[in-house]
Amino acid sequence: MKKIKNNKTRLSILIMVGPTALWLILFLLIPMIYVVYISFCTRGTFGGVENVLTLDSYRKIFSSLYMSVTLKSLVMAFETCAICLVIAYPFAWFLSKLPKNVSSFLQLLIMLPFWVNGLLRLNGWSNILRDSGLLNTVLINLGIISSPLKIMYTDGAVLLGMVYCFFPFMVLPLQTSISKLDQSLIEASMDLGATKRRTFMRVVLPQTLPGIFAGTIQVFIPSLGAFFVADVMGGGSSVYLGNIIQEQFLKARNWPLGAAFSVLLIIFTLVVLKFYSKVGSLDDLA
Repeated sequence: MKKIKNNKTRLSILIMVGPTALWLILFLLIPMIYVVYISFCTRGTFGGVENVLTLDSYRKIFSSLYMSVTLKSLVMAFETCAICLVIAYPFAWFLSKLPKNVSSFLQLLIMLPFWVNGLLRLNGWSNILRDSGLLNTVLINLGIISSPLKIMYTDGAVLLGMVYCFFPFMVLPLQTSISKLDQSLIEASMDLGATKRRTFMRVVLPQTLPGIFAGTIQVFIPSLGAFFVADVMGGGSSVYLGNIIQEQFLKARNWPLGAAFSVLLIIFTLVVLKFYSKVGSLDDLA
């Protein structure tokens, strides 16, 4: 009887976990293993992959040219996180203080642009910021400037596009974390004579660190590989890690080198998640 009960328990667990496990194996684990494998292969004469194992692709990614692009991509990702955090924290604080129905409506407005394709939204920014765009036209007509400002197709434009695309991923975890603040601790700090700044640094900030870390992870990781932002906002003058991967797979047809850069991106992701698991909880990313 006990054996039958145990078999039913295992069957129930298999039914619940099995589809998810199968999905992860087929569409995550196997493709990842394939990418790692072809990163050690040799590029064919006319593109494609030859099953001759070599470390040439990894030697190339550590060349000075590619390492400068990797470093530039990491700096851009950190800058995106920092700007999103500075803007999102007071905004999330404001949301948390509003009535729940109003806060929910504003969160919906934040997510609403994501119902539109990202390329269309970025092209909207392009129409505003380009030399003959809305911004320059208005400034010239008002006599504020005499010639168009060079905004588009610069690293600054790419940074703007990154912040615009990933800002909601910073706001929502922060808003959740701030809404869980223990108000009694804040009141106790104020009653004991602490200034607002000291209360924020000693009471509020430590309690909202999970939201800060979760938002940072959700912004940092995708911004490393968001090649479409650099394509639209930076044009051909701004090249980042995601652009190199796209170019190697679609244009240069050098799959092993593209796979090696993909492995490098995976390693960055795992390192960041490992660091986060030491200082926070991965449950906050859900």
